[in-house]
Order: sequence, then structure tokens, then C-alpha cells
Amino acid sequence: MPNIIATAALLVWPVLSVWLFRSLPAPRALIASLLIGYLFLPPPPAGFDFPLLPPLTKETIPSLVAALVCLVLYRDKMRLLPESRLGRLLVLIFVFSPLATVATNGEMLWFGRFALPGLRPQEVIGAIVQQSILIVPFLLARVFLADPAAHRDMLAALFIGGLVYSLAMLIEIRLSPQLNIWIYGYFQHSFDQTMRGGGFRPIVFLYHGIWVAFFAMTAILAGVTLLQRHPLQRMRLWLAVGTAYLFAVLVLSKSVAALIYAVVFLPLLLLLRQRMQLRLALVLAVVAVTYPISKGADLVPDEQILEAVGAVFPDRVGSLRFRFDNESILLDRAMEKPLFGWGMWGRNHVLEVDSGRILTIADGRWIITIGAFGWIGFLAEFLLLTMPIVLIWWRSRGAVEPVSPWIGPISLILAINVLDLLPNATLTPLTWMFAGAVLGHAEQLHRRPVARAAPLRTVL
Repeated sequence: MPNIIATAALLVWPVLSVWLFRSLPAPRALIASLLIGYLFLPPPPAGFDFPLLPPLTKETIPSLVAALVCLVLYRDKMRLLPESRLGRLLVLIFVFSPLATVATNGEMLWFGRFALPGLRPQEVIGAIVQQSILIVPFLLARVFLADPAAHRDMLAALFIGGLVYSLAMLIEIRLSPQLNIWIYGYFQHSFDQTMRGGGFRPIVFLYHGIWVAFFAMTAILAGVTLLQRHPLQRMRLWLAVGTAYLFAVLVLSKSVAALIYAVVFLPLLLLLRQRMQLRLALVLAVVAVTYPISKGADLVPDEQILEAVGAVFPDRVGSLRFRFDNESILLDRAMEKPLFGWGMWGRNHVLEVDSGRILTIADGRWIITIGAFGWIGFLAEFLLLTMPIVLIWWRSRGAVEPVSPWIGPISLILAINVLDLLPNATLTPLTWMFAGAVLGHAEQLHRRPVARAAPLRTVL
């Protein structure tokens, strides 16, 4: 169980967040509050559970506090909804689709002698509040993180955060995941899943080793971007050393997917011009959105993928096959409630008759969302994450390059994260922050003619 330090950290966070917004410009304060909260606050089950409201945890408290502070301090700038009709529609569907989910799931589900309760009308409030808080980083980033200086600060914060977090990662690689136990008094996941290859995968204060490795990978890509564009040779040397160090830590973290992302996309960031980076991000976004549709139509070549993975990583074939099998079972289950899903309480899973034991495991965010909120909920969420990539690609066409020299790498990092939502559930406040920043910049390009980007030294 979480100790008093965990509770105190969550209670003190609003004070720290207000101090950040009072001490820093709004864009830097927003970046710092979301990043620090995500990395260092105690993970669930630490939190506060009030009636009719979603649990207040590290997933929601930083976003909620940031929204309240911005409403007080920057009320004149708070034009939160996207400018396009499609963007506004997607936000409204994302927030309010639980109304239909609850309305269509009032019946109890029986599994022999075991039953799951139906959804009650009062649960609509908690679901809508939960969706509203989840999308806060997207809406705030669209307002405050739309310009080149904010983009640079986002990448710098990721890189510095990666360097700081790497120290904790190295401790856990050497001693096993213990920091959350030592500081907050509990372990947040299954310890068996932290053991791999005769060593340990760090988890620190996140939800799983996959999340930690993915964050390290994004810090590496941020470091490479800063290295490539920084005007000072001496600083480039330090950035190169720091990036190489983070890559070594990522290797030691023993997470195959994050390592593959780094190996594939690091050279692409170095070699591709920004216009090509945007095109690549667009392709990844399209793959992420169309994969579930292809999966439902049996167009995904599961066996060929397994054979290809087995040729390179034979020890990972069993895990991947397990994921594919569960995806198929859960997708069949979701098709029984295709539009608005099954809602909460595990109703989207397959349960063992009589005992009620859950027989399926949902790893990917896409299958979790389709099962809980149906295809309507899935499209609202994934289109909100990918629409900014489409818009920035479209509105930057015909220009020498987009106004922000950082928008290509940021869009690519966002696209990689959305792609990773297929095998994993790595949707975080940072994902929404990147999506909002890209959308905000795309809207800036729409409001004024696209001109040649300013010289790099004027925005670095």
C-alpha cells in the first residue's frame, strides 16, 4: 500500500505546480509540470478515489491542476477548442461518447453464477470527467506550445529529463526495481515482468519497464534533434555525449521495441530533411489508425509477422503470438458492442464461467479503447492524436520548410508513440502534449501565409 510520502507527494503537487507557473513563462511551466508529474509522482494505486469521480492519480492530477492554474492566470488566452470543425467534433465525441456507452450497457453480464454489474447513469459523470482530464494536455499545448521556442523547450526538457531519469534507471538495472518501494512504500506492477536476460528492466515511478524504455527512446531522439540543429559546436559535443550515454542506458534496459525504434528512427532523424520526416510521420499515423480495421478484416498477416520476428528475436515469438491471439479474442468480443463498447468493470474482457477470472489480457491501447468505448471512441481518440500530423503535413506543403524547424522531429516522435499504441498502452500526458503542440502550429500556419523559416540561430 502507498505510504504517507506517496500521499504527501500528490497533495503537495498543486502547490509545486502553481510555483512553476508563477516562476516560469507559461510554455515552460506547462512542459515542466506535465513532465515532472509524469516521471516522479507515485503511480497508481496511489491516489484519491471520490464518489462519482475518476481516481485522482498521477495520470490526472498534473493535468487537472495545470488546467485550473491556466484558467486563473491566462484566462484571456484560453481558446481551448481546435479551430477546425472536425477537431471540435472529435473533442466533443471523445469527451461525451461515454454517455452512449453507459446508455447501452445497463444490463448485467452473467458468466455462469458470476455476474458483472450493468453501468449506472451516475457513472456517466466520472467517465466524462475522466475523458475531459485526459485531453487537457492536448488542449493546453495547442494554446501555449505552438511556436518554435516552445518546440525547442519541449525537446530540451525531454532530453534533460532523460538524463536525470537515467540515474534512477541505472540504480534499478543494477539492484532491481526498488525505488518506488523505497520511497513510496509499494511496488506498482508484477516483479516477474521486470526480469529479462539475466538482469532487470527498470520501472522507476512509471507503470512498467516498457514505459521507462519508451521515454528513454524519446529522450534520445530529442537529443539527436538538438544536436543536429544547435549552432554552437561545443554544445553539440556535449549533446552527442549525452545522447550516446542515453543509448547505452536504453540497451541496458532490455526493451526490444524501444531499442528497435531508436535504431531505426535515429538515423532517419539525422539523414532525412524535415519535409521527409513529416511524410514518414504521416505514413506511421495512417498505419496506426488503419491497423485495427485491417485486423478486423483479417488483412494483417499475423503468421508472416511472427516468422519475421522469430528470425531476429526467437525468444519473443511466444509473447507476440500471445498478444495476437488476445487481440483477436478481444476484437471479437468488442464486435458484440461495436459502436460504443462495453464500458468499465472488465465488461470488455472474456471471463471464466463461475469464477469470474479474467481470461484475456489487453496490451494495446487500441484494443482497450475499442473494447471500452467502441469504434466511435477509438476513432475519436486516435484521430485526435493523428489529425495534427495530417494537418501539419498538408499545411506545410509548398513552403521551403515549415516555420518551426523542430516540427518534423516532434511530429515523428508523436507518430512513433501513436504507432506504439498498437502493441502497448503507452498513451501518456506527454503524448497528448506533443499532439497539441503539433496541432497548434498547424493552426498557426493556416492563419498566416507560410514563409521561409527563420534562421536557426534566431530560434535556438
